[in-house]
Amino acid sequence: MKREGSYIRVGTQYYKLVKTPSISGQVNESLVPWNIETIRQDHGKTYLAGIPKFDGFTCIPDHINFKYSHFNFYNTYAPLSHKLFEDQCPISLEFVRHIFGGHYDLGLDYLQLLFIKPTQILPILCLVSKDRSTGKSTFLKWLKKIFENNLTYLTNDNFTSQFNSDWANKLLICIDEVLFNKEELTERIKYLSTTNINKLEAKGKDKREVEFFGKFVLCSNNEENFIKIDHHETRFWVLKVPGIKKEQTSYLEILTEEIPAFLYYLKHRELHSTHQTRMWFSPAQIETPALRKLVQHNKNRIEKELANILMMVMENHDLETIDFCPMDIFNAISKTRLRTDLTQIRKILKKDWKLSSQPNSNKYQRFIIWGDGSTNLTGAKGRYFTVNKMFLVENFPEQTT
Repeated sequence: MKREGSYIRVGTQYYKLVKTPSISGQVNESLVPWNIETIRQDHGKTYLAGIPKFDGFTCIPDHINFKYSHFNFYNTYAPLSHKLFEDQCPISLEFVRHIFGGHYDLGLDYLQLLFIKPTQILPILCLVSKDRSTGKSTFLKWLKKIFENNLTYLTNDNFTSQFNSDWANKLLICIDEVLFNKEELTERIKYLSTTNINKLEAKGKDKREVEFFGKFVLCSNNEENFIKIDHHETRFWVLKVPGIKKEQTSYLEILTEEIPAFLYYLKHRELHSTHQTRMWFSPAQIETPALRKLVQHNKNRIEKELANILMMVMENHDLETIDFCPMDIFNAISKTRLRTDLTQIRKILKKDWKLSSQPNSNKYQRFIIWGDGSTNLTGAKGRYFTVNKMFLVENFPEQTT
């Protein structure tokens, strides 16, 4: 079914389909409430009878077989205007390789899934680099050219606002220069990245439940702490984007020209990966050095100090493993300016480090740190934990170098 005419009636309200020109030369379609009397004045009384009538709105994304109406509900998802054809798209493929690097095939899978399976849950894609002229912003602009009105840009303030009617039904939600320094913002974006239901809220209107299929793309110049995530996070795909050796002013225009051929390529290529998790990719597939760096810098100061103390004792006494009780750690950290308690120490050991204490009280070598910084081992008894030196080296490289 194709959209007929300029007007529709949804429920008891009339709307006009308007085409707004943009600076780039594209035309953005949108529905604007229209007065019934104005329609009569412009087109005559009999015109109203021919206006298509719908029972309500729905939003069902589809880029291959798009339908304007589903069971007499008007589909607000924006169809793509590209006319696909088979041709070469070398610049597009080169750009994907630049952005995704060693994850090139997975990057193509990500873009392909956005196009052929828009409702598939995907990881939160994060592009980071402290360098300038890397192509991060160009990538967002390219995605906008590809998915048109189904992509929206947000700022940090937009995302924290309670009103979300402008992005709750979008395929891609892109946030440039992101800085989420509160844990509740991280929890919110993690929830939205895996849920299929969201509460849509607009000013002056009641909340209503809608299906949610949005994917998040975050860009930041801060590689170390643009968002707070913990050790075991599997929803973030963090990529460090290298700098561009020679900047081309017309690069985006060339990419735009290749979009029909690139989408044809995506539509017909065979997926490199298989559906392994709810976010399609497995955690091992999307783990990167940039993600590990982000996790490392998100560790709290107590945890870093704990690793530093244990490594110091192990190096002083040439140990590959070390045994200790939470009270030993508490006494050692108390000699610094940091404040902690046994509850926090046990949480780090059991939840974050996934360690288990001895089931019974046994003898072990307790470490003691003296006022001058020297260390000593002495016999003790307790339900001690054991840490391997390699664990600290892998998880706390900055504290162990």
